[in-house]
Amino acid sequence: MGFLDRMSTVVQAKMNKIMDKIEDPRETLDLSYEKQLKLLQNVKRGVAEVTTSKKRLELQKAKLQMNLDKLDGQAKEALQAGREDLARKALENKAALQGQSATLDQQIGDLQEQQKKLMDAESRLASKVESFRTKKETIKAQYSAADAQVKITESVTGISEEMADVGMAVQRAEEKTENMKARSAALDELLETGTLTDYSGSNELDRELAKAKASSSVNDMLAKMKEEMKK
Repeated sequence: MGFLDRMSTVVQAKMNKIMDKIEDPRETLDLSYEKQLKLLQNVKRGVAEVTTSKKRLELQKAKLQMNLDKLDGQAKEALQAGREDLARKALENKAALQGQSATLDQQIGDLQEQQKKLMDAESRLASKVESFRTKKETIKAQYSAADAQVKITESVTGISEEMADVGMAVQRAEEKTENMKARSAALDELLETGTLTDYSGSNELDRELAKAKASSSVNDMLAKMKEEMKK
């Protein structure tokens, strides 16, 4: 595979990934359903047009039949009146109209067959469209549920990560607190043992006062003992 082929593959993969993020299958399904509805409407329109044309020819046929009946009646009246020539003329006109009537019958029959085919196609297409609509709504519901589940999972995951960060922060704070306590205790111990000098002078003063008190007590006890020995 050449460099251009590899680049084409990479670009195509990235485009597919981008389109996968942009495209909402629910919108695609709705668009497909709308196209099918338009197709069904076109078929229905075709049925209506064929039916209208057939009805128009049937009206022409009915009108033509009235003329045929009229010419037949005129031919009979002419014969009764002894006018065979007029009777022949009426029958000749009747024969011409009968040819037109046969043509109309053929056209009406063709339209009737075409109407039946279109109605059958409309019925089959309507069933398919309804079946697709049911399947579309099912897929959309499943997709919406899956999408909601993904968002919930992502939210829970985000919360878990955030709580993990909080837990680590709390742990670090506790560790620092314990370290500060230990350091404070160690410093107190060093001060008490005299390892560290308290430059504030408070501890040294306390020790001197304690020594003075102890010396005074010893002197009192010594004086008391001397008095007792004199007696």
